[in-house]
Amino acid sequence: MNKVKEEKEFPYISNVGVGIPDKVIANEELEQIVDTSDEWITSRTGIKNRHVLKEEEDPSSLGVTASKEAISGAPADKSDIDLVITATNISDMPIPGSSPFITRELGFSDDIPFFDLKAGCSGFLYAIDVAINMIRGDGYDDVLIIGLEALSRVVNWEDRSTCVLFGDAAGAAVVSSGGTTGKVLSSSIKGDPTKAELIRLEGGGTRLPPAEGNEANGRYYLEMEGKGVFKSAVNMMKRSSLDVIEDAGIELSDVDWIVPHQANIRIIKQLAKSLDVRMDRVVVNLDEYANTSTATIPLALKEAVDEERIQSGDLVLLTAFGAGAAYGATLLEW
Repeated sequence: MNKVKEEKEFPYISNVGVGIPDKVIANEELEQIVDTSDEWITSRTGIKNRHVLKEEEDPSSLGVTASKEAISGAPADKSDIDLVITATNISDMPIPGSSPFITRELGFSDDIPFFDLKAGCSGFLYAIDVAINMIRGDGYDDVLIIGLEALSRVVNWEDRSTCVLFGDAAGAAVVSSGGTTGKVLSSSIKGDPTKAELIRLEGGGTRLPPAEGNEANGRYYLEMEGKGVFKSAVNMMKRSSLDVIEDAGIELSDVDWIVPHQANIRIIKQLAKSLDVRMDRVVVNLDEYANTSTATIPLALKEAVDEERIQSGDLVLLTAFGAGAAYGATLLEW
């Protein structure tokens, strides 16, 4: 938990940008691929469409697009960015990751530091927390954070329990020492390693190297334990949400909007119920984008801002959970 004591300690999320693939796979198309239906998918997940990369497209290109938009609307110029953090579950390459490709394509200086961050679907909130603490440490002023995912490339398209859930996208933001929007009032990140295997992709690491696997091996595809994920997700997001609200010294009723990780409509509705919050105060857009993991929160946040649902001065609660199990929350004053 990060305690905020003085006004000067408040960093700001200056602007949000997104990168979304043009290709769309609707539920009706999945009916031709696996044993499923639009009704089955919609009733259980709330998802209607998912955007996915074409075979020839590089995942990091989505991060570049999102970053350019984030920087273009931020008070900081491109030359002011002094650190790049890319939150992602699966990098463009195991080595060196995705950050160097995004940084190079954006044309930053040769000596700017960058790194990938892996914290499951909560990675974007982890990146916010890391960025604000780097800024409070007086070493940095303007940090570019990116949530980037191309999970369509690691799901088994013959497994209806997983392939219907995920889409590709990127979201980016500039976290600055000063600004006028997105003041970070409180941030909390947590982890529960006892839930480490609820969401997993076993193959491709040093335990089971890529050379030992093939496409027929299910351990090289993303797997989930649905019931365990549901129960853990709701409890984790509720806990971290209440943490930042208490830390900021406000009441839950003071929060204008909740922007949760867009994993499943049932999880989102149960979270709202557990917090005793009306669904009309919760931002939901997974029907169009599905679960884009680290990109879901910036996508939903930007959409709500662009549609002027989120107004200046609104208190906005971001909350997420993901593989690991890593989870967290961020409270903003927009």
